[in-house]
Amino acid sequence: MDFNVKKLASGAGVFFTRAVQFTEEKLGQAEKTELDPHLENLITRADCTKNWTEKILRQTEVLLQPNPSARIEEFIYDKLDKKLPSRTTNPELLGQYMLEAANEFGPGTPYGSTLITVGEYQKRLGGAERELLQTSAATFLTPLRNFLEGDWKTISKERRLLENRRLDLDICKARLKKAKQAEAKAALLSEEVDKAEHELRVAQTEFDRQAEVTRLLLEGISSTHLNHLRCLQDFAEAQATYYAQCHHYMQDLQRELNKCANSVSTPHPTAAVCPDPDHLSSAFLSGPSSPGATVSSLSSQRPSTLDMEQTQHPVTGSRKAKVLYDYDAHDASELSLLADELITVYTVPGMDPDWLVGERGNQKGKVPVTYLELLS
Repeated sequence: MDFNVKKLASGAGVFFTRAVQFTEEKLGQAEKTELDPHLENLITRADCTKNWTEKILRQTEVLLQPNPSARIEEFIYDKLDKKLPSRTTNPELLGQYMLEAANEFGPGTPYGSTLITVGEYQKRLGGAERELLQTSAATFLTPLRNFLEGDWKTISKERRLLENRRLDLDICKARLKKAKQAEAKAALLSEEVDKAEHELRVAQTEFDRQAEVTRLLLEGISSTHLNHLRCLQDFAEAQATYYAQCHHYMQDLQRELNKCANSVSTPHPTAAVCPDPDHLSSAFLSGPSSPGATVSSLSSQRPSTLDMEQTQHPVTGSRKAKVLYDYDAHDASELSLLADELITVYTVPGMDPDWLVGERGNQKGKVPVTYLELLS
């Protein structure tokens, strides 16, 4: 117990001495050892990195999750090292409401069937948003947090030790100066001066060692910048994928709504109902099962709209293209795609500018431009 009291008293004495030295430096009453210019530049660069990383992290969190309550919940789960429960995205919730409303109004009515169509696409948009959130958290937000909560805390600790070593060094310099002045007045023996010189050498050695440790850590900021650069590229790629998916979904939704509008505007003795895409595809696959279906089968043998367009208009701008993402054809006029394959594409006058005609061997159909990288 006596040893602990002595150690506590010694630590308090060191703290008080450093506080006095620090105060006198601020008041201009004591000399201060300046750090190496290179080390000062590294410290300034590190502070800048820390400050901007915090700002970018906070604003990215706001971008991905605008709800402050949800961000607080995520922060608490992260600190407790627990897995955050799966949360429904806003588009998914909207899509669910639309589907429930369609059941109330009647899925066989024009309004109800359209609600079903739009609701399903809203849920797809929500799924794409969920994937963006998960990818961004893993590839961008987590590395930035790891730097602030790991590397930066280590750097800050070593910088505080360096500041303490500098204060100790300046305290020893001041003691030696006072000892020499007292020796000149014959107030002190040379032994006191020798003791002060020894303490100064020890303090200088410890300061130099700590300065080297701090310098090595600060130079690692360059590696941090390279790591954050890769993370930023991954984040931009995740955003590009998300917006491409959203664009594709909305294009599909517009085509479905145009079909609904055309069916509603066409006179028919019964109420016009927007067909479900899944039911349409299953109907084509199952084949004709009634006289009415036989008529549909005969009509399907007629030339497709794409073939008629190519017959009426000349093909222009044939070139190669690389497929960026997988794409499933929604009807017989489209061509399914596989990522990284090469196909031949060209345009037909009068076609939607967001689409091209693609060919793969004997297969041919419309393909979305956003899923392609055109090659020279």
